Amino acid sequence: MSLRTRTVRVDHDLDAFAIGSRSGLLWHDGDLVLAGVGEAVRLPIERPDGAAAAQAALAALAGDDDVQRPGTGPVAFASLPFDRTAAGELLVPRLVVGHDREGRRWLSITGVGDAASSEAEVAAALAEVAAVGERSVPEGAEPTSLTLQSPLPPEYWRDEVVAPVRDRIRDGELDKTVLARELRLTTNAPIDPAQVLARLRQRYRTALLFAVDGFVGASPEMLVARSGDVVRAHPLAGTAPRGADPAADAREAAELLASTKNRWEHRITIDWLLDTLLPFCSYVDAEPEPTIVTLTNVHHLGTRVEGRLSSPAASVLELVAALHPTPAVGGRPQADALALIEAFEQADRGRYAGPVGWVDGAGNGSFAVGLRSAELNEPTADRDEWVSRFFAGVGVVGDSDPAAELAETRAKFETMLGALVKP
Repeated sequence: MSLRTRTVRVDHDLDAFAIGSRSGLLWHDGDLVLAGVGEAVRLPIERPDGAAAAQAALAALAGDDDVQRPGTGPVAFASLPFDRTAAGELLVPRLVVGHDREGRRWLSITGVGDAASSEAEVAAALAEVAAVGERSVPEGAEPTSLTLQSPLPPEYWRDEVVAPVRDRIRDGELDKTVLARELRLTTNAPIDPAQVLARLRQRYRTALLFAVDGFVGASPEMLVARSGDVVRAHPLAGTAPRGADPAADAREAAELLASTKNRWEHRITIDWLLDTLLPFCSYVDAEPEPTIVTLTNVHHLGTRVEGRLSSPAASVLELVAALHPTPAVGGRPQADALALIEAFEQADRGRYAGPVGWVDGAGNGSFAVGLRSAELNEPTADRDEWVSRFFAGVGVVGDSDPAAELAETRAKFETMLGALVKP
């Protein structure tokens, strides 16, 4: 079966966020919104070494493109497992609606043969995506029963997970590892992802919003973005809770910026990322000092990284394969840190902290780190119950206080708890 993609300009208003939040395929950042409807094909990604083959398969769907910018032509969404050896896939929607900061709107249609060239199909596709954006929210009955559980008791996680790993780091086995804690929300009806995304958008306006195959979230951290030969990243490492009043909040931010422990943890990530990107680039550099990234519930240390890719430019999928997992979600040295996660964490992260984003046929794209996220509505043996799983992680170094790390997970959990549960 031969598939082709046609991209056409759209002159009238289409709410890409509403379409994507209701269809379950969405990318939303400050520059671009992409919404997918339906499914044309799924392309496998063999990891960790199959990025080039996946990019070639996506590029083979090329056809006519009247817009010619990143995010047009064939576009795929992906949410990959944290385990960098686990296979993933690219989901190419049948229809993609795009809207960029300059106000341009477009529609991409992926179909069999020349079907996507039909003007009648374009009109029908526009009507279809408009109807998706107008669906009522929520769809179906809302949950009336909610049970929140922690598979590991918080005190056990503090004393039997964080503390012994911290002690191994003090003994010099490694520099840092990142440990995550899991919560599970059981409901008597599926949670509507459109409502979750609407709450996240309202509360976390600077976050990277995404939805792919039931995995939804509002990540504060850009893993990597590629536009032409420009590559960007915005790693975060180091966290402090928000203060209860403006004065206390300012103190928390200032203490984070001055914290030796947090700045060292952050430097580990920046140095590693620059070293990993350099082989792909003719030039790459980072801001000289981290800055405070303030969210609704926490402060982070963040540093912007930008470079120029060497010719021929690596695709965003190749960059993702090289960069994931960063020390901000795995640790350093990587192999030792991942081994400790496997030994102590006692949870399957699934797609939590994995790469999530989009890629086009030319290799442009953006991938966030899948933080502040949830796997929605996993079925249970009881047909009347659904489970949504979500995680919060902390960077553990030799100076870590297990009680403070537990408190940090509680602050981070507020993001998804506030979005999953109706006020």
